[in-house]
Amino acid sequence: MFVKAKKHLGQHFLTDEGIAKDIAGALTGIGYDDILEIGPGMGVLTKYLLKQKAKVTVMELDRESVAYLHDTFPLEHIKLDTSAAHFSVLEGDFLKKEIKEIFQKKQVAIIGNFPYNISTQIVFKAIENRAFVPEFAGMFQKEVAKRIAEKEGSKVYGILSVLTQAFFDVEYLFTVPPTVFNPPPKVDSGVIRLVRKKDYSLPVDEKIFFRVVKTAFNQRRKMLRSSLKSFNLSETLKEDPIFTKRPEQLSVQAFISLTQKLIENGI
Repeated sequence: MFVKAKKHLGQHFLTDEGIAKDIAGALTGIGYDDILEIGPGMGVLTKYLLKQKAKVTVMELDRESVAYLHDTFPLEHIKLDTSAAHFSVLEGDFLKKEIKEIFQKKQVAIIGNFPYNISTQIVFKAIENRAFVPEFAGMFQKEVAKRIAEKEGSKVYGILSVLTQAFFDVEYLFTVPPTVFNPPPKVDSGVIRLVRKKDYSLPVDEKIFFRVVKTAFNQRRKMLRSSLKSFNLSETLKEDPIFTKRPEQLSVQAFISLTQKLIENGI
């Protein structure tokens, strides 16, 4: 049985075994007994994940792939443990599912060759569920992967960088060329690993922090005293040197300090 990649699902099947092995190897296996793979397709990454100790659950939206993974994949890989205790296939849209319900509030690592069109939404969902996600690894469009991993002072540093790095340590691992996919995408891909910080709570109100970061980067070329006008900055607060900076100059810690200043200012 052969599953054809579907354009409307943003599918690009990885065909290089070495790269699949390297992506699976991005997970450390520390701090969890479950792995969730998003968008497994024909299981090229899945078979390497199954060699690890953790139970592997794959979630797939494409019914043809679900049927293949249920019926054909275990027969093609009889040396792997595809018993119900070690492997399960779920049909559905990850963005609409509740991770804590599926895994009964247990810790779970997330991995995948993510469809480009929903990859940032997948990251935001992992951030939202960070209490249950100690580790996250996978393949993105290179530009998005670089943005997630980028530090302050760069033009690609932005909302995604700050909100991810507030809770996870991010590492850009390697670049993947278009030639190892079927069909090949038009751009390079990048593989990153996110490891949740030991203290992944914020010392400031999370909703306000998110709003400050998003508001600041919505006018990224402006100084903060202009882009954050909607926060009704007092004249005294505007004199703080931080407000003469642009958002891309602020580290994650600086954004936390900025949020604290705004809260103290009585926003």
